[in-house]
Amino acid sequence: MIAAVVVAATVLVASPAQAASLTEVTNFGTNPGNLRMYLYVPNNVAARPGLLVAVHYCSGSGPAFYSGTEFARLADQYGFIVVYPSVTASDGCFDVASNATLTHNGGSDSLSIVSMTRYVQQNFNADPNRTFVTGVSSGAMMTNVLLGAYPDVFRAGSAFAGVPFGCFAGPGKWNSQCAQGQLTRTAQQWGDLVRNAYPGYTGPRPRVQLWHGTNDETLSYVNFGEAIKQWTNVHGLSQSPTSTDTPQSGWTRTRYANGSGQVLVEATSMANTSHNLPVQASAAIAFFGLNGGGPTNPPPTTPPPTTPPTSPPPGPGGCTAVFQVTSSWQAGYVAAVRVTAGSNGVNGWRVGLPMPAGTTIVNSWNAQLSGSGGATQATNLSYNGRLTTGGATEFGFQANGAAPSPVPNLTCTAL
Repeated sequence: MIAAVVVAATVLVASPAQAASLTEVTNFGTNPGNLRMYLYVPNNVAARPGLLVAVHYCSGSGPAFYSGTEFARLADQYGFIVVYPSVTASDGCFDVASNATLTHNGGSDSLSIVSMTRYVQQNFNADPNRTFVTGVSSGAMMTNVLLGAYPDVFRAGSAFAGVPFGCFAGPGKWNSQCAQGQLTRTAQQWGDLVRNAYPGYTGPRPRVQLWHGTNDETLSYVNFGEAIKQWTNVHGLSQSPTSTDTPQSGWTRTRYANGSGQVLVEATSMANTSHNLPVQASAAIAFFGLNGGGPTNPPPTTPPPTTPPTSPPPGPGGCTAVFQVTSSWQAGYVAAVRVTAGSNGVNGWRVGLPMPAGTTIVNSWNAQLSGSGGATQATNLSYNGRLTTGGATEFGFQANGAAPSPVPNLTCTAL
């Protein structure tokens, strides 16, 4: 398990946090699980911010998850709000087993977390259409629980080393049969567990991102495959992926898209990786789309992104693309590219990405990448190719290597 880190937190009684520090909120609403609520609101919070619920592992806490993950730093960069639920039970684990927690408005920990979520939506103008959940281990299991029992609250989730919804169901908080990979079902049976959690619900189901290490010694890797079966069934998709790639050495990513090309389930298998897998916070944020539409400037404590080049307005029928480094570190960086249509709009687009020698793209979103080096190209997906006059969309990628400086001038071709 990830080591817990203790940090100080201010106690707040049902009033918005004013500074970019972790605060505790009490009296946030119905709290059958007796959980504590910690809140992070960045100084440059967006006017209509997205909301991320970040759920800790067993024996952890909200403050420890705040300190030990990158979600708050990414909130600083993109202007969304983060809620960190915190268990008060002696084992430090969330209830993902009881009938109450597995049922819409049934009670227990899941309803407590939903109360926190609704509190932030109501008091901080958070956008219900950009409300997401992520978690690790016990938090990943709770992520699946929330996606299954509250599809009306969460638009997507990212689960790092979890189990399918309902896999831990039973009288105790721990289910050895599920944990050891001895509980398997058909895709229909797994899907029925989700559908039965909220009988009569006919609205859209949340998108799901799954991560699991092949050498997981705590929650068997078998659960990864079972979760894929469950969520593809919930979305009415085939268990055969629509695309498969290798974001980095030893990782296999499968994607399951609908007829429009929108990826509804994404699953990354990490070879030779234990239960304590590396949490890919930036990739989760990108999957949610929280890496766009917020503030353009990071807080003063981090280096500002490279200023994007000024591009002329696109000509009739054409398009332009502007490159921006959104975060960087010693061995890599994350970049975003904004594509804008000309006066006639476009039915599709292709962007030339002149990648420096030695740079390797390990992950991308909202575009299909091909080629390498100076011949790298990004092409629209089926759901973001058509842009009306002056319309824009954004895609991004994570790369190993030094961030380009100065930023490259990109070519954009209307298709």
